[in-house]
Amino acid sequence: MLEPLTDATLPSADDSSAVAWLQTLLVSAQARGASDLHFEPYEHSYRVRLRIDGQLQPVAAPPASLKERIASRIKVLARLDIAEKRLPQDGHFRLELQPGQASDLRVSTLPTLFGEKIVIRLLPTDHSRVQLEALGLEPLQLQQLVDAIRRPQGMLLVTGPTGSGKTVTLYSCLQQLNRPEVNIASVEDPCEIRLEGINQVHLHEKAGLSYASVLRAFLRQDPDILMVGEIRDPATADIALKAAQTGHLVLSTLHTLDAPGALTRLQHMGVPPYQLAASISLVVAQRLVRQLCPHCRQPQQLHPAQWLAAGLPEAQASARPQAWQAVGCARCHQGYRGRTGIFQLMPIDSSLQDAMLQQAASHQLQALARQAGMDSLRHAGLRKVLQGDTTLQEVLHATTD
Repeated sequence: MLEPLTDATLPSADDSSAVAWLQTLLVSAQARGASDLHFEPYEHSYRVRLRIDGQLQPVAAPPASLKERIASRIKVLARLDIAEKRLPQDGHFRLELQPGQASDLRVSTLPTLFGEKIVIRLLPTDHSRVQLEALGLEPLQLQQLVDAIRRPQGMLLVTGPTGSGKTVTLYSCLQQLNRPEVNIASVEDPCEIRLEGINQVHLHEKAGLSYASVLRAFLRQDPDILMVGEIRDPATADIALKAAQTGHLVLSTLHTLDAPGALTRLQHMGVPPYQLAASISLVVAQRLVRQLCPHCRQPQQLHPAQWLAAGLPEAQASARPQAWQAVGCARCHQGYRGRTGIFQLMPIDSSLQDAMLQQAASHQLQALARQAGMDSLRHAGLRKVLQGDTTLQEVLHATTD
């Protein structure tokens, strides 16, 4: 928890005090590695929470009577309409949270029963966090991903639920591809990470700037590589897949539970099977799990039945492999420090292409992919447990099979 607010640091009737309090909170949140700040008004209280390593943690908060002043300050920074309190608003701003380094922050407001709930997202400024080697891919998976993005054309799809790290994976790929001799363009909703050398477009549906319309414009801009934040509708899918067939490398995301599900999702959007088979080169499914703190983790002995229930093969489970548990120390958050990805990669080979042409179901595609060596997210997570990177509880929480 942050240090409790004292009379000297609590915002007062003087707005400058609220400004100083908010600045202190933002600096502290960034230092602790928070990704989001939640400001939540209730009838008799005002709750402030930080999301650290995917978990929300409450911090000392000011009285509920100050919620309006704090909300107004945030809305001024984000250039939002202070008078509008009945409708949600979205904005962003830049602020110097560290000397000489401006940070990008995204703001979302939501009218609730007792005032406006506000969420501030702290966008990554450290480009070392968007390197392929830092994602948590295993050596073979990393090579498969690098092989896919080195192709001159085709589509790479990254799937997973909201908050599973898909955007960071795509930007890690773009960082690898970002060279003076190639033209890279991306369209996102919103642009979360700024990268020099990439032409980024922020979606604006109300103004007619949709994924489909931006993609059409991109194709008249002599592109080599295109990134589409998300394939949401048949029009976007059609243009993106055609671009992947006509000499462009296309990177995008979908919301599906696993890699094979991405193919059936596109089929349900009405994408012709021949177009899928000819366009997609690799599908990546991913989840994020908290990493154990290396300074305080402790060995944990699990019963073979626990390993078997989690999906570990019987031969390995019977050997009672070493596991680790979270403890907690001054260097971490509840025994964890940072997050890492667990991945399922499905390269599209000739057998999968034939199955797509025959409109095979998701379970049939999955069976073929596993015959070719594709692993499940659960098994990829179990390997992280055996390596001492995370706990079995984290993997069971993040995966279903």
